[in-house]
Amino acid sequence: MNTAAAADLSTSVGSLRLRNPIIPACGTFGYGIEFAHLVDLNSLGAIVVKGLSREPIEGAPAPRVVETASGMLNAIGLQNIGAAAFLAEKLPRLRQLKDSVVIANVFGYTREDYERTIEILNDGEGIAAYELNVSCPNTTEGGLQFGCDPRSLDEVVSTAKRASRRPLIVKLSPNVTSIAQMAHIAEEAGADAVSLINTFVAMAIDAETRKPRIANVTAGLSGPAIKPIALRMVYDAAHAVTIPVIGMGGISTASDVVEFLLAGATAVQIGTASYWDPCATEKIVDELRSWCQDRGITRLADLIGGMIVE
Repeated sequence: MNTAAAADLSTSVGSLRLRNPIIPACGTFGYGIEFAHLVDLNSLGAIVVKGLSREPIEGAPAPRVVETASGMLNAIGLQNIGAAAFLAEKLPRLRQLKDSVVIANVFGYTREDYERTIEILNDGEGIAAYELNVSCPNTTEGGLQFGCDPRSLDEVVSTAKRASRRPLIVKLSPNVTSIAQMAHIAEEAGADAVSLINTFVAMAIDAETRKPRIANVTAGLSGPAIKPIALRMVYDAAHAVTIPVIGMGGISTASDVVEFLLAGATAVQIGTASYWDPCATEKIVDELRSWCQDRGITRLADLIGGMIVE
């Protein structure tokens, strides 16, 4: 019987202290409370709620989701109830969770939208940080254009930083020439951390009907298929900035988590895995604890950036 002491899984993302590095990704976990009957939310490092905008957004038409080889396409279109309704209807229930770290994902079509959304959320007690979505490929305007253009990224991050009363995490797009450059620009503009990667622009066609499988035609590709690219991009970003990096992209096992930490991530987000197993996040926390114990690792944070290159 293994009698080794349980590993310390805690980590820090700037001023945010997390009990472990496992965070449900934005848009894959509702507003958090929808999973409360399935997952012990207090067992997770943090919760990123569904993306919030200045006004409610109805989202894209159906079909919105389709399975692909080793992955998933989605074009939800950032459907959400709006920042003010979140404060009134969702946040009070999240505050009932003891010691939970709640991160509000913020989206806008213009810099003014981002600014106003953050100003609304600033009044919400219990929000620990903001994650600025500048990389969603599933909208007709805004979103992706901010994350792909260096000047636009600098401007929107600077605007959000001035408006924010909380730490600012910038979620980067993989649909760029240099992820290292974009991470550096976000840091220079005031980001307290970066998270990456968001989904890749992709599509699927029904060969029989000759029609796109997603009503939006193009969609965001996620899941295990993108993990090797995501891992490389996290490695590149971590070597380009001094602020913390949150990694994501195809993570579904404890071993996946460790790979991202070795590449330089201080925490990770899990998205698509929650679609095939709603309890995936909590299970991965348990798997990670066992993984460390089996290898005699007492402090998980010691693995961050620890890839050995000979």
